[in-house]
Amino acid sequence: MATSLGKYADFEGLRERAVALRRAGLSRCQIRDRLHVHNNDILNRLLEGEPPPEWTKRPNAKDDLRARARELRLQGWTYDQIQVELGCSKSSISLWVRDLPKPERRKRTREEASAIAKRGWEATLRLREEERQATKRTAAQQIGQMTDRELFMVGVGLYWAEGTKSKPYRRQERVTFVNSDPDMITLFLAWLNLLDVEPGRLKFAVHIHQTADVAWAEQFWADHVGIERSALLKTTLKKHNPSTNRKNVDENYLGCLRVDVRGGADLYRRIEGWWSGMVVEAKRRTA
Repeated sequence: MATSLGKYADFEGLRERAVALRRAGLSRCQIRDRLHVHNNDILNRLLEGEPPPEWTKRPNAKDDLRARARELRLQGWTYDQIQVELGCSKSSISLWVRDLPKPERRKRTREEASAIAKRGWEATLRLREEERQATKRTAAQQIGQMTDRELFMVGVGLYWAEGTKSKPYRRQERVTFVNSDPDMITLFLAWLNLLDVEPGRLKFAVHIHQTADVAWAEQFWADHVGIERSALLKTTLKKHNPSTNRKNVDENYLGCLRVDVRGGADLYRRIEGWWSGMVVEAKRRTA
């Protein structure tokens, strides 16, 4: 075994680790990178008998679409008609049915052609959205459960990207985070909780345009962070500028929420230090 496997001489020990990672839901690529096994034959032997996790399996939806497209083509349907019926691209249809006989073409009116083109484009947009959502679902499943260290690192990067930072010309060592995305606020609060920041040290305030539904936005943000609306600090209203072509004018506009950590000077210094350490490590990796 040692002679045939070379640096993979401890095959059984390596297989135990590979099987454990597989059963934990990792893909072949993830296991390859984790164990530094870049020989496909060895990787196949390590994972022999272990089924892939569900999220890595190729869905058979396109196989079904291909079969249906060929069936319709044999019935004399055109590419346009098949596209409207199945919601897939013409390029895919062409690959699936190019070996089949072409149906007889009849001349369409301009209105018929326009209607078919419109339905085809709408079908294409639906397919793109389905693919987009499928990609997002698969990516979300790949994250799995975050460790405390992973959340810690994400939080440091998140704060340094979106949080208030002290300037050499204006030294203000305070922890303030402002964002319009409720999910970003959720992650930031989870990070503060990981750092054992007491809830009593947190203060919240809404920033929003004066033309918005201020009361509704205040209630939303208060509910989101689990406090009474009366506990919010005074809302900051941005004056409306008629010359500005604002896009955030629909009923879903919530403004931003500001999160302040009272007595946060020491925490700010640690954040600054953590970020500096991450930059040093990034430079080391790219050197």
